[in-house]
Amino acid sequence: MKKLISGIVIIAVGLFLLEHVLGQESDKRNYQYFDDMTQTFAYKTQSTNPHLKSGQTQQASIPGTIPRGYMPLHYGNSEAELVRAGEELVNPFSADTHVARGEVVYQNQCMICHGAGGEGDGPVTKRGFPPPTSLFSEQAVGRTDGQMFHIITYGFKNMPLYASSVDIDDRWFAINYIRQLQVNNLNEPQATSQAPAEGGKE
Repeated sequence: MKKLISGIVIIAVGLFLLEHVLGQESDKRNYQYFDDMTQTFAYKTQSTNPHLKSGQTQQASIPGTIPRGYMPLHYGNSEAELVRAGEELVNPFSADTHVARGEVVYQNQCMICHGAGGEGDGPVTKRGFPPPTSLFSEQAVGRTDGQMFHIITYGFKNMPLYASSVDIDDRWFAINYIRQLQVNNLNEPQATSQAPAEGGKE
């Protein structure tokens, strides 16, 4: 027990002496032996840079270059461009793939207006927003995947654009899910009502 106490005392005294030898003071910064994390060699984005002609670290993109992970769309926001997109854009994913992901995208981004089942009866339509066309209408079913992609990207009439909130691949996945909804709706048996014949007995 005496050895343990002696050891603790020796260590405490040693630390005390070491602090005074190094000149450490409690009201001042400690020494930095490895300052790579605070004094980086790289220039910060908004800082000046003596090695560049403009004197600025942040530089404009080189003309003709594309940022990594970004795919430009060479279409404008007009009905003529909507038609052109329908003729040229092809869904890179087969219709039966990524449907589950498409459902997630639809529920998060589209359901608010188009409704859970695609009938155009989303929650916002109950609060004064003009209801969109049913996804099962002849007009909606007749649109190509390219046209739907263009509409999601740039918006159409009352529908806002979703280019900034829905990833490019997710737009195609949402289209696949909508196509699945349309197929399911087409295959559902339609309820028919038969009126009784006038003036006759069955």
